[in-house]
Amino acid sequence: MKTFIMAVGQLFLTFSLYILGALLIGMSAFPGVLFCYHIWVKTAELSSIPRILFLSFSIGASYFIYGLTIIILVGLLRIIFRLNLKEGEYKLNSFGLVKWFVVNSLYYVVSITFMDFILLTPLASMFYRLMGARVGKNVQINSKFGADLSLLEIGDGTVIGGHSTVICHSFERGKLILKKVKIGKRVVVGLNSVILPGCEIGDGALVSAGAVLGKNVKVEPKDVYFGVPGQSARERHAENENKA
Repeated sequence: MKTFIMAVGQLFLTFSLYILGALLIGMSAFPGVLFCYHIWVKTAELSSIPRILFLSFSIGASYFIYGLTIIILVGLLRIIFRLNLKEGEYKLNSFGLVKWFVVNSLYYVVSITFMDFILLTPLASMFYRLMGARVGKNVQINSKFGADLSLLEIGDGTVIGGHSTVICHSFERGKLILKKVKIGKRVVVGLNSVILPGCEIGDGALVSAGAVLGKNVKVEPKDVYFGVPGQSARERHAENENKA
């Protein structure tokens, strides 16, 4: 019976988020659709080919209008309803897990529909801040594979490489566990690397391409981590010297 109730609850939550997504996407599309309609009306006196050409350009522009609008709407929604995540353990039927689900669903609406166009631009950092992340100056973000952004800290001058994954949650023994990830200043997080909850990366460190930092790993400043699971190049070098 308990399993059935949980399944029904999950379906209800899923369809509720579908409705929320439809509303957000529809509201964000509205300014662009209005723009296209305005262009179509204003070009009524033109022949069909130039009129369709103007409409085509307006459709292209409306997509970017949609993207900027949904970034702002999602950010405002998070701020107004105070959808900030907090560290801790949450049972699968708790309000904390529902809140986590909603927050990340909002992020993924932007991630799936538009985020590719803002990577490596100031808009990516702006969006991260709107979602609650603490992002320093001159941060370059080239990946949309993040989650739990209100638990993320990124220092000045850091680079988040393409397709890297930074998450602040895990599921263990029937519980959702949330823990902050802190990335220092002038850090380079390499291509396809993975950073798991509780990690702290010191200033000037390098996480090499494809490296996986397990939960709660502490990377010393200016150290280099590589491999799966991630290993400290500094410690590895010291071990080799001792063996020699």
